[in-house]
Amino acid sequence: MSTPLIVRPITRADYDQWLPLWEGYNAFYKRTGPTALAPEITQMTWARFHDGYEPMHALVAESDGKLVGLVHYLFHRNTIMLGPVCYLQDLFTDESQRGKGVGKALIEAVYAQAKRAGSPRVYWHTHHTNQTAMRLYDHVAEHSGFVVYRKDI
Repeated sequence: MSTPLIVRPITRADYDQWLPLWEGYNAFYKRTGPTALAPEITQMTWARFHDGYEPMHALVAESDGKLVGLVHYLFHRNTIMLGPVCYLQDLFTDESQRGKGVGKALIEAVYAQAKRAGSPRVYWHTHHTNQTAMRLYDHVAEHSGFVVYRKDI
């Protein structure tokens, strides 16, 4: 019988298990080959999770001593709310664990962290092709109707 899923803050000792999940997340969004993230971006991202002055945070889902999911989130100011809003930036579940509640548990853990921080809202983006994840998102949040535009500079 497997142990229950544990969602907890990431620790420095998690790096070797976090990295394959992070690479899986980036591969899912086709950030591989010529469009791969530079190693220094991964190293800086990892360092930010452990810097108390950074607004960036990470939680991991653990089952049977193995990391099976990650979520990264950050807090930022907003022009229409007093409290900081929480942006859920990255969410990834190991392929073998999908459909077992890992993603939902990670999202709910971010909700709890946001509430603790006095944040009135958690939001995130996903690609329109990510239909599987959107089925979960439709159950745990509401679609805002906004469309995202961006320009790399």
